[in-house]
Amino acid sequence: MKIKINNKLYSCEDDDTILSVCKRNGIRLPVLCAHPDLLPSEGVCRLCLVETNQNKGLVPSCAQKVAEGLEVLTETENVNKARKINLELLWADHAGKCAQCRKNGRCELQDLAREYNIDEFKFIPRRKELKSEDELDLLKDNWSHVAVDEKNASIARDSQYCIECRRCVRICRDMQKVEAYGFNYRSSKTNVGTPYEIPLDCIFCGQCSVVCPTAAITEKDDIGKFEKALADSNKMVIVQTAPSVRFTFSEEFGMPPGTFWEGKLVAALKALGVDKVFDTILGADLTIVEEATELIRRVKNKDVLPMFTSCCPSWVLYIEKYYPEFIPNLSSCKSPQQMLSPLIKTYYAQKEKFDPKSIISVSIMPCTSKKYEAARPEINASGHRDVDIVLTIRELARLLRKKKIDPSKLKDKKFDPALGISTGAGVLFGSSGGAMEAALRTAVEKITGEELGRLDFEVVRGEEGIRCAEIEINGLKLRVAVVHEIRNAKKLLEDLKSGKAHYDFIEVMACPNGCIGGGGQPIPANPKIRSARIKGIIARDKDMPIRKSHENPVVKNIYREFLGKPGGEKAEEMLHTKYTNRKK
Repeated sequence: MKIKINNKLYSCEDDDTILSVCKRNGIRLPVLCAHPDLLPSEGVCRLCLVETNQNKGLVPSCAQKVAEGLEVLTETENVNKARKINLELLWADHAGKCAQCRKNGRCELQDLAREYNIDEFKFIPRRKELKSEDELDLLKDNWSHVAVDEKNASIARDSQYCIECRRCVRICRDMQKVEAYGFNYRSSKTNVGTPYEIPLDCIFCGQCSVVCPTAAITEKDDIGKFEKALADSNKMVIVQTAPSVRFTFSEEFGMPPGTFWEGKLVAALKALGVDKVFDTILGADLTIVEEATELIRRVKNKDVLPMFTSCCPSWVLYIEKYYPEFIPNLSSCKSPQQMLSPLIKTYYAQKEKFDPKSIISVSIMPCTSKKYEAARPEINASGHRDVDIVLTIRELARLLRKKKIDPSKLKDKKFDPALGISTGAGVLFGSSGGAMEAALRTAVEKITGEELGRLDFEVVRGEEGIRCAEIEINGLKLRVAVVHEIRNAKKLLEDLKSGKAHYDFIEVMACPNGCIGGGGQPIPANPKIRSARIKGIIARDKDMPIRKSHENPVVKNIYREFLGKPGGEKAEEMLHTKYTNRKK
């Protein structure tokens, strides 16, 4: 089928919308309710309006299906006038709030207001027309019901910035199947919020903050805590950085997605005054050694199978809240963040003769739910709070811009070596399938008792929502699956419950494409950007001198000097955890 857009013919498919055809062919239309990670929009923001020969009046291009003989005009006088009026209506509630906004300078609504030269506030009565400040307050009450929610460790909501685009509702409902958001009140007071305006109760994946075009939903801001720690001369600030962020940090400073900026990341943290910078990949390697040991034990002893990975805190929380019958299937291994952090305040502190009370342990993560995970009381094995502060990569970038530190102008620095040795297996943790491949590299050698040289399991790589494979090792067959996004995990769980599916080992990441699409990663994010990030990860793993977790020399030292053997008593105490049935 062909349709005509602005007097030119374009090919399209039956299920295309006008907007999808325009995007595919580089015809830009302003949008706020549409997003690449969401199902087709409901046309609520009314900014992508167009004229067609088959409709009376203007129609939203995101909701209008193509049809034979369709002719579309995207930039007529009527279209531009209507867009500007709709944009002015949305902008009216935001005018004057930008200076305090966390997304100031990086807000989609602000960008469009600037593009359309909106600097008048036609839809807000001037103060001189109001009789009193009380009348102004009453008017504001009639505009909307403002809800501010910061009663969790991960996500902050401020409905005064909400434009009711419904992206958060749709991402939570359609991708993550949690449905934490909906519509409250009626008529002109209708707004997006939680049921009965209760504090947010979800899995804290942060995908709502990724798709939110304004500052209505953001990550919980802990920059102030970090600055306070840096300013305290009696504290030693030790930072660990997650595997994926070295491939995304650069985007915050204008570099192409997937650009490897490990050295710049370390240098930027040192420029802020951080005392030591360690690599969370060491924690990932510990996770793999323990996880592979646990998997082998479960398979040989015919223990509870399939075993689920447990390094994604949103996935763990999803099981605890919605499918607690599968809690025994979760690996007892902590996440890489929570494996490395107790070692900082025990093993490292003892070696360097530091008082663990003087250490402030900070994590730079791709993930909002890592803030929640760090606050879980049952996984503080050091006798202190293992992780004191978690910053997303967006928070770190905001702080660097505030301090006027440009990482691109800094000379690369290396991680501090005591706990900063990386492997290719650990690097792979950044994307979906990486934890599975890393575990298989170690499990295969543990099972065979042989050093097998270069091991790649490309069968578990890819970007499909569910990927399945059968791995054969010395006659032992392992049925494995890799899943990302909760909607796909839910499907797999239902198949397991009904007996339709049978696996030995399953990796689940809550976010699209795994940590590389985490809720704390740079914005914008879409499939094309995430693909570029994944390519960076695969290329880095390929060039690493050590590509298996159990070959990491620092990991070997830690077991020899402190933990004993993998799966042993001390390792169990420091590196493993338990889970709680949170179903209501």
